[in-house]
Amino acid sequence: MTSAAVHEIQAAAAQAALAHPQVAALQPTLADRLTAAAASLHAASRPPAAVRVHRPPTGTGWHVEVRCIVHRDRRILDTARQVRESVRAALTATGFVNAAESLTVTVTVTGVLGEGAGRPGESATASPPS
Repeated sequence: MTSAAVHEIQAAAAQAALAHPQVAALQPTLADRLTAAAASLHAASRPPAAVRVHRPPTGTGWHVEVRCIVHRDRRILDTARQVRESVRAALTATGFVNAAESLTVTVTVTGVLGEGAGRPGESATASPPS
């Protein structure tokens, strides 16, 4: 697995997640905030930290984790499931993930925007069905 392949998968997954109308943003991390603060000094492009990509211990296939903040307009779990399917479809359609390889996409909602945005620490995760 090359670092270029991982960056391409991260970028495609981030783009697919952000294209969903219920996704407000990807979870910002300290690294993202520091990069934004230093952007005027260094214009390096790096993939969003809210999308993690790795190979499972078996060495075959991919595991993609997406952490996002969503709007409260609809059920959070439904949104997480739709984002998971959008990311899966985007990665297979772009050819970054071989159809013969396994692909696991996990979407974790880390924040909610809007009225009645839930209790602090409330989150939803959409993982593949068992």
